[in-house]
Amino acid sequence: MRRKIPSTTALIAFESAARHQSFTKAAQELSLTQGAVCRQIAGLEEFLNIELFRRSRRGVQLTEAGLSYARRVASQLDAVERDTLAVMGQQGAMTIELAVVPTFGTQWLLPRLKNFQRLHPEITVNLTNRTRPFLFADTELDAAVYFGDADWPGTRAYLLMGEDMMPVCSPALLAGRTALSVEEIAALPLLQQSTRPYAWRQWFNAQGLSTARDMSGPRYELFSMLAQAAMHEMGVALIPPFLIRRELDEGRLVIAAPLTMPTDKSYYLMIPERKLESAALVRLRDWLVQEARGYVEAGVLK
Repeated sequence: MRRKIPSTTALIAFESAARHQSFTKAAQELSLTQGAVCRQIAGLEEFLNIELFRRSRRGVQLTEAGLSYARRVASQLDAVERDTLAVMGQQGAMTIELAVVPTFGTQWLLPRLKNFQRLHPEITVNLTNRTRPFLFADTELDAAVYFGDADWPGTRAYLLMGEDMMPVCSPALLAGRTALSVEEIAALPLLQQSTRPYAWRQWFNAQGLSTARDMSGPRYELFSMLAQAAMHEMGVALIPPFLIRRELDEGRLVIAAPLTMPTDKSYYLMIPERKLESAALVRLRDWLVQEARGYVEAGVLK
């Protein structure tokens, strides 16, 4: 079936004229005559059966429909240009589009990616933030680093590491003490993470305490947001220490109580089954699994 799409030449002429609000300037930009630009836009209006510009002796002005269409056309032309430049720049190189849970990606993965690039300079890894599972078929993503139970239909899971959540806060909340009791923590504002809504309840249960406030408090989506809130003395946050190593080393955050909780969830590399044989993904998988194993064996997760 033939697509209902106007000519690219007409769309480029229209986008330029809409951006400049002038057929003359569009003609100069595109190295065309003004008459050629006028004909392209007139043909586009006929194709759409919509008036895109109002003509007058003082020049042209976009109609409401023209303004709306111009924004959409500009966005699509920009996307086509980006994709074209990307293909032109590859020249046989391989690219991986990897989704990552944000704080893990920035605090743990990014500082190590230079080692992967050194080993495999022919592979480019692009990172995109995703906090929850999605349908790979609906995206251009090739794989994902995900925290959960590995139950993701249509994918193969590769275990990277678990996490030990500990309560952390600003040193000001300790008031000179080395730690707080579980009861003292329960009395403080509890900073919640939206992707782990039961974390505090599970932590208190693991310490043998039940509190009605375990699900109360402001919610944040990312560990990095929780860390910032905790540093500003807004309350106590449950965060895996390996994700805030710098903040702990610099004393901007402290462990409020060296007590963890058991969890059955971990960080996994998830690869769609249809891409398991991808040479680039196999190299990334082998490197990432080995890097995570070495990190866990070194005992620096806490």
